[in-house]
Amino acid sequence: MYRQGGRGLELLLVHPGGPFWVNRDLGSWSIPKGEYSPAEDPLAVAVREFEEETGVRPCGEFQPLGELVQKGRKIVAAWAVQGDFDPTNLKSNTFELEWPPRSGRKASFPEVDRAEWF
Repeated sequence: MYRQGGRGLELLLVHPGGPFWVNRDLGSWSIPKGEYSPAEDPLAVAVREFEEETGVRPCGEFQPLGELVQKGRKIVAAWAVQGDFDPTNLKSNTFELEWPPRSGRKASFPEVDRAEWF
């Protein structure tokens, strides 16, 4: 998602949630994203993932930005859409993880713990 801000175009990025990312900022922010199967429409998945990670369903004229292959071979297909989002309204979905490791206890963490305009 992008918007026209006081310093020009701004891009909404999210920070991953969970214990592994608590004290990591540099290099951890990215666009909301998720994996999709070959049978799924990548744009529909991008809209779904954005909504799951932020609590807001993006709408408008989506502009394709292309694809990128990450280090782990995950293919990210990205789109831009103009919009406005108040990061204080972030409502991310959650995931369960054994925490602390090897404790046998499960804890729930938000998939995204912060969102900001850059």
